[in-house]
Amino acid sequence: MRGFVVDASVAVKWLVAEPFSEQAATLLKPDLTLIAPELIFAESANALWAMHRRGDLSKADLAEAVDVLKAAPIAVPFTVRQLAASASRLAVELEHPVYDCFYLALAVQEQYPVVTSDRRFHDIVRSHPYLADRMVHVRDVRI
Repeated sequence: MRGFVVDASVAVKWLVAEPFSEQAATLLKPDLTLIAPELIFAESANALWAMHRRGDLSKADLAEAVDVLKAAPIAVPFTVRQLAASASRLAVELEHPVYDCFYLALAVQEQYPVVTSDRRFHDIVRSHPYLADRMVHVRDVRI
């Protein structure tokens, strides 16, 4: 079965209309395995809260989006605790925040690429000599 590690930037696109939301929605097929570190729920909820704070999302829509997110078909195969050492090493190597590197650590562990819409994260990983195949931008997902 084919699979992907999805990050919070993609999960949020399932919940609110943004650029690349249609491409993100193509990942919600029953024959695809979607995994993420549990951190995805905190990061996605925080992004939704930020939208609410800016006035882009009502309180009711925020609550509904979080409920939908909780039901998303995302498996969490490892705890953040289990991924912490790997994520930290990757963060040091890439000079990139550890939060994002949790997704990459899971991708390396499970041999699935990370799907992101975070251009900076994407570009840093894609330019790395042995991690490049572990990253795909959501605009480039072909299923």
